[in-house]
Amino acid sequence: MLLLSLGLTAILAVYVAWNLGANDVANSMGTSVGSKALTLQQALVVAGVLEFTGAVLFGQDVSETLATKVVNPALFEETPQLLLIGMIAVLLSCGLWLQIATSQGLPVASSHAVVGAIAGFSWVAVGIEAVDWTNIGRITLAWVVTPLVSGILAVGLYSLLKYSILEQPNPIEKLVEWIPWLSASMLSVFGVIVLPTIFARPFFATLPFPAHDLPIATAAVAAVILTIVSWRQLAQNNSTEVPKSGSNLQLYSPVERQLGKFQVLSACFVAFAHGSNDVGNAIAPLAAITYIIQTGSVPLDSLSIPLWILLLGGAGIVAGLAVLGKKVISTVGENIITLQPSSGFCAEIATATTILLASRAGLPVSTSHALVGAVVGIGLIQTQQSVRFQTVKSIALAWLITLPVAAGLGAIIFSIAQSFIAQTNLFLPGVL
Repeated sequence: MLLLSLGLTAILAVYVAWNLGANDVANSMGTSVGSKALTLQQALVVAGVLEFTGAVLFGQDVSETLATKVVNPALFEETPQLLLIGMIAVLLSCGLWLQIATSQGLPVASSHAVVGAIAGFSWVAVGIEAVDWTNIGRITLAWVVTPLVSGILAVGLYSLLKYSILEQPNPIEKLVEWIPWLSASMLSVFGVIVLPTIFARPFFATLPFPAHDLPIATAAVAAVILTIVSWRQLAQNNSTEVPKSGSNLQLYSPVERQLGKFQVLSACFVAFAHGSNDVGNAIAPLAAITYIIQTGSVPLDSLSIPLWILLLGGAGIVAGLAVLGKKVISTVGENIITLQPSSGFCAEIATATTILLASRAGLPVSTSHALVGAVVGIGLIQTQQSVRFQTVKSIALAWLITLPVAAGLGAIIFSIAQSFIAQTNLFLPGVL
């Protein structure tokens, strides 16, 4: 019975991760496809690898927040079966809403969906006091701040590129001067935010030198290598008027083509960041369900996410992206503004920085908020084009309705599931 119970809930978690991959992974690759730095097929491969890696290596904290800090678990201590059934309702409601949004090409916020569903079922199950409104407030504030922070970062970086490189009379020479700084700044984002967490793991504590030096050393070496490679590629591109015929960047200037190479790396960072943050939306309910089934009690203050659950969530995200991700990628990458590699690069660096900081803090934010904020910010300062606000309005409407729709679905599905599971005794008799 235990294996059957875990198997059924694991299938539901994969269903959510599948739909999350189909919808949200567009946020990591939409700008690269839109600017032609990557083809759709290349984007799918890159995103698949990095999303999976981010989910497994950096997805613990956000998953723990969603599993234990949105609902007040102490109110379910005497009735752990209610929390178990509620988390099943969360998986079903989130999966259904993400599937509907993906079919319409709308990049909704899966974090809105899971938080709304948790709040909806817990309100019905125990009452309004079951919702941890303090943490809901923190999460909601992060949703509001995320696009603003990402937009400001993107505008600042793009303005710097325009002034220092793109609008100079000798942009190639200026790019040569700036390549080391671009390499260092991009890799510093990853090195400062992500690597300390990875190198803090027990394995690295056994090394004969201080593990806290590894993030700085790793980022520095990577920045030097990236600088040397970029200089060589720029020299090769500048030696011929037209790049190889198979290049998807051949319509751009040498400067834009080189920035397109940087954008590929920045897209990798966004994919990693997305996997680290949004995998929690799929696996946090499964982690809570697994804990309840195995122990017969509810997780109170903290919850360790088993590796197999992180692996399952990462695999589900990749599968959904590969099969259904194309439609939302087009919305983000092509239907808000017309992107070039320089603007796409800035949007992605801003997004990755914002999301990785949120993941480090354990906050389940929306990657689509961050990326759309960055793209809109850049569009507003580009005088040669206007932002397609009709697309932005459609995306914003999808964001706004996700929370109440998910809450309603969570409440309805919880009521139905509670009756069905209680009658069939589908899970462990000791729990129900």
